[in-house]
Amino acid sequence: MADEKARARLESLSQHLTSNGGEKTARPKFELEDHPVDSVRTLRVAVIGAGISGITAGILLPAKVPGIELTIYEKNSDVGGTWLENIYPGVRCDVPANVYQSTFAPETQWTEEFAQGHEIRAYWQKVAAKYDVYRYIKFSNKIQHAQWHPGDAQWVLQVTDLTSQETVVEKFDILITAIGRFNAWKLPDYPGIDEYQGHLRHSSNWDPNFDPRGKTVAVIGNGASGIQVVPELQKVVKHLDHYARSKTWIAGSVGGHDRKAEPMYFSPEQLKEFRDPEKYLKYRKTLEETYWRRFAALFKNSKENLAAREEFKTIMAKRLTDKPELLDSLVPDFSPHCRRLTPGPGYLEALSKENVSFIQTPIKRFTKDGIETVDGVHRPVDAVICSTGANVDYAVPFPIVSGDVNLALAWKPDGKFGFPYSYLGIATPGFPNLLFIHGPNASGHSGTLPHSVENQVTYIARVLRKVSGEGIRTIVPSKEAADDFVEYCDAFFPKTVLSEGCSSWTNGGRPGGRINGHWPGSAAHVNFIRRSPRWEDFEYELRPENTSKNRFAYWGNGWTKKELDPDSDLTPYLKAPERVDLRDWHESWWDL
Repeated sequence: MADEKARARLESLSQHLTSNGGEKTARPKFELEDHPVDSVRTLRVAVIGAGISGITAGILLPAKVPGIELTIYEKNSDVGGTWLENIYPGVRCDVPANVYQSTFAPETQWTEEFAQGHEIRAYWQKVAAKYDVYRYIKFSNKIQHAQWHPGDAQWVLQVTDLTSQETVVEKFDILITAIGRFNAWKLPDYPGIDEYQGHLRHSSNWDPNFDPRGKTVAVIGNGASGIQVVPELQKVVKHLDHYARSKTWIAGSVGGHDRKAEPMYFSPEQLKEFRDPEKYLKYRKTLEETYWRRFAALFKNSKENLAAREEFKTIMAKRLTDKPELLDSLVPDFSPHCRRLTPGPGYLEALSKENVSFIQTPIKRFTKDGIETVDGVHRPVDAVICSTGANVDYAVPFPIVSGDVNLALAWKPDGKFGFPYSYLGIATPGFPNLLFIHGPNASGHSGTLPHSVENQVTYIARVLRKVSGEGIRTIVPSKEAADDFVEYCDAFFPKTVLSEGCSSWTNGGRPGGRINGHWPGSAAHVNFIRRSPRWEDFEYELRPENTSKNRFAYWGNGWTKKELDPDSDLTPYLKAPERVDLRDWHESWWDL
């Protein structure tokens, strides 16, 4: 027993030695650092994007990360992201506005249950102003390139001011992307599209000066934006050609809340009642609960999914009573929830109108005055609106380079990784101090978007506090941890309808392809997992000032800052008994 203890002691001591030309030398003598344990180093943090994710980061990170120096870069002239850019007719939220708002900054006076785009944009701009997010933002600034410099342990950004066209170099300790999923719209690459002489726009790049009244217009695509813009154009155009190769489910509701073709305005009585905090809270909780209870419908052959199939088919048939022959052309072979569900109020009714032609024959080419399909039919049009979606392969829109790997290329199907390779949708191996908000596989199929973003930003705040407070220079997930996450994803998704043969943003537009758009579990599942970071899944490099490499050097001189402040409260744990909740007792990170 004594010999075993001696060997263990020698092994322990050997860990304090380093190899130097074949000789063993002791590491530098450890000296206490003269600072309180809760001192933090300043972290320069860059967030890319000022949509909902960037706004939320601008609110929560300064509140949760002491010592942060935050800069948010936004290529547009204001906050709002997709809600700033998308102004096409009919753009609106396809879930109730009351679940598409911050959990901590509720709006009681929404005009409609399913708010129009301008009202959503105004809400998030108001929230950004309320929490003073604008002070962190550099508008009309576009990131051209991001390069990791291991010597400095910093991200070096090339940033172009779109107003002056001047490009500058900025350095940051931490880089966080908040660029959204549907930001990089693209026109289709049909032959002859450059020769078309009529009005040509993507719906996400809508020309506010375009007047469709009395014109012959083509709309290509039946994703979310196509389904929204068709009913609005049908009302005013002379004729509408709607090109839609894919079949799609039109849901009566999402999360159990019904939609109607006409706007669903809140009544004055409802809005008055919502001013009562308790009544409005009850309304919100009842409504939002439905979005957390819909996860079962994601699984193949579940009773919930089979019921949804019958429900949606019945609803679609009812809406197509004027053109019942369209039903078979629209109802997919794949299950509901394989593609993003869109309630589409008014869409099927618009397809039934005499001034609309629903065309599923593939497009062959554009001509100077119209579109020709593969069957040889040519249809002249005054304008073409392409609702053909955005870049859905999750590849970032600018080079992010570490070593010899460019993430913008590595995540593409023909890249080094071949898919958006990540750890929990938050980070990726080989890219230190790089974090994602709404990265690949980051959010559950259930729940709500704002809550998901808040949850992810809170996780990132924990990472930043660990880095700034524990003398850490770099943090990066291990390859083994990321590989295990990928393995879990690949075992989970085949059980779901997401793996069926539809083209969607979740599979990068490749039917049957790998699922990158959702967390492998419910929203509650990912919340539970992110609550306590698995620090053992990360690899760390300590700050160079810690020459002894003692992992406890950040403990400092044995004091806390609070003790040295005569006005501080050293007994925050003493509260009235009725305010005590033992489940989170003594777990507030900011208290002793």
